[in-house]
Amino acid sequence: MTRAWFGITLWAAWAGVAAAPPIIPASSPPPTPVIVSAVQEAPFEDRIEALGTLGANESVALTAAVTEKVGALHFDDGDRVGRDQLLVELVNGEQRAQLLEARALAGEAERQYRRVRSLVDQGTAAESLLDERLREWETARARVAAIESRLANRLVKAPFAGVVGLRNISVGALVEPGDLITTLDDVSVMKLDLAVPSIYLASLAPGLGVDAVTDAYGERGFSGEVHAIDSRVDPVTRSVVVRVLLDNAEGLLKPGMLMQVTLRKNPRLTLVIPEGALMPVGRDQFVLVAVPAGDGHRAQRRAVRIGSRRAGEVEVLEGLVAGELVITHGTMRARPGQPVTVRAVDDGSRSLAELLGDGTAGTSP
Repeated sequence: MTRAWFGITLWAAWAGVAAAPPIIPASSPPPTPVIVSAVQEAPFEDRIEALGTLGANESVALTAAVTEKVGALHFDDGDRVGRDQLLVELVNGEQRAQLLEARALAGEAERQYRRVRSLVDQGTAAESLLDERLREWETARARVAAIESRLANRLVKAPFAGVVGLRNISVGALVEPGDLITTLDDVSVMKLDLAVPSIYLASLAPGLGVDAVTDAYGERGFSGEVHAIDSRVDPVTRSVVVRVLLDNAEGLLKPGMLMQVTLRKNPRLTLVIPEGALMPVGRDQFVLVAVPAGDGHRAQRRAVRIGSRRAGEVEVLEGLVAGELVITHGTMRARPGQPVTVRAVDDGSRSLAELLGDGTAGTSP
């Protein structure tokens, strides 16, 4: 038997048949280091972006009502004036003299009326004489009112408080009705008219919050709210004009400026995750969730339904619950079902280098 076994072994060696190597059990891959972020419940709102042009709350071009020479100017370029403040005084010497005469005649007519009235009360004068004196008094008062009106037409006053523009006339110049003297704008509050697509009409309402920026002031924002919505939709553009009021206490905004506007609508409390956690596949969206498994965590692929987005964040409508940990860095290396090591929890307050703790900014686990 020994000789037969030895012969078979030699024959196998001569035939080139090698012995099979021993089977060694495969070791499990080490956990993948990842950075996660907790699913949070936070305030959220939809946003509508549009462009608008600023206008003053009140604006008027000041002109003369009569043809006359300028007698005096009581303002300078860019002055802030109050309501009913005298700005321009046209030559009015003749009208002032006529007014003094008319007031004197009116005073005399009033005295004659009261004298006759006392006589009528004593029975020594006729009623018809009293009526005549009353008519003379009323006529004199009407003449005073007419002259005061003509005098007022020669005084240009501010119809409301605001800021005047550039002065276009000088003392001694002859002005006619329609000649521009200056402009007056109430810029304490600014009107911003926006053309918003009518598909958002159901979401628009007075009181909606608004954020606006303009290139003139870089990233500085101005806040306001929707004041009114036009009653008609433009049949060509299918848009509706929305009027927004912006506070301008600092006087930085000027009529005619172009502004980029964001309207905030439908405020709500919803689940929010970092946008970097999303893994789109076609039209579907997925995330990797670090679920507890023993002493560590295991990656779990989860389909989610998302809503609106904002800078760096996205609203989650279905698929997650508050407090779960979604993987934001390391999604390319982590595999569903495999263990992961949570290296840091990103709350948005630290940079990636700070999260990694080793200064390797710009890399992902």
